[in-house]
Amino acid sequence: MTNSIALSAPCLPRSRRTSPVWCSAHLQVVSVTLSSLRHVEQGTTIAVIGGGNMGSAFVGGLLRGGVAPSDLVVVETNAARRGELAAQFPGVHIAAEVPHVDAVIVAVKPADVHVACTAAKAAGATRLLSIAAGVTITSLEAWSGAGMRVVRAMPNTPAVIGLAATAMATSSRADASVRMWARQMLESVGMVIEVDEAMLDAFTGLVGSGPAYLFYVAEALNEAARAAGFDAETSAQLIAQLFAGSSALLTREPHAAHEMRARVTSPNGTTAAGIAVLERERVRDAIVAAVLAARNRSAELGAS
Repeated sequence: MTNSIALSAPCLPRSRRTSPVWCSAHLQVVSVTLSSLRHVEQGTTIAVIGGGNMGSAFVGGLLRGGVAPSDLVVVETNAARRGELAAQFPGVHIAAEVPHVDAVIVAVKPADVHVACTAAKAAGATRLLSIAAGVTITSLEAWSGAGMRVVRAMPNTPAVIGLAATAMATSSRADASVRMWARQMLESVGMVIEVDEAMLDAFTGLVGSGPAYLFYVAEALNEAARAAGFDAETSAQLIAQLFAGSSALLTREPHAAHEMRARVTSPNGTTAAGIAVLERERVRDAIVAAVLAARNRSAELGAS
């Protein structure tokens, strides 16, 4: 394949107050990705169908991981978006249709997956990785044909900076080599766990929707900061650093959230006063209910 696309996932903007610990964690993820992708078969042509944020994140991650640009193509049907990508990445070919390829990553909206699978089949692909929410392996196999080996995955939006948390599930047709290939593709944008397909709805409710829950909390904290007298810019920087530092601590001790909270919460202190309000307002129960509601909605979408 002579045409290729070279997209790069953007890094988070850093203010002078941003913690260096966050960058260290980011570099660790990238180094794992680079090591993993060195073993991708050279000459395997991959089409990323969908040139939106997630599709672009995958292409950028694969290229950073050492996949040859000549082995990649991105397919985008929207002419305006193709123009934007061409302007952003001069000299990069962006296709309107799927050329002959060995494998595809389907990164389109659920309503467009049927068409994408049909195109992948016509292009001669034998491996298909779908990141479309709610589209089951049964549907993917039915639409892409008997010869397609299918993997379904759910990455979350931090994929755009290489920090996704992703769950993948494989069909009975997908052998060990296909599972390894899919894992390598997904590790180009973050970390991956393998689950039974039945658990993908729960993963979606917890982790796929999870960034929105955290951003919701960030919104509330920003409102609190403004109410306490901080200006908008200072509030935004403080909340971003609060999340970055707390995340870095939790990454070091992923099983110790309760203990870390207890360390900060002195009896009869300021934090204890704040936590008491959260408990009184049953915030913990609301968070659990939100995750389960999102899980149930994911299951409904998959059944429709």
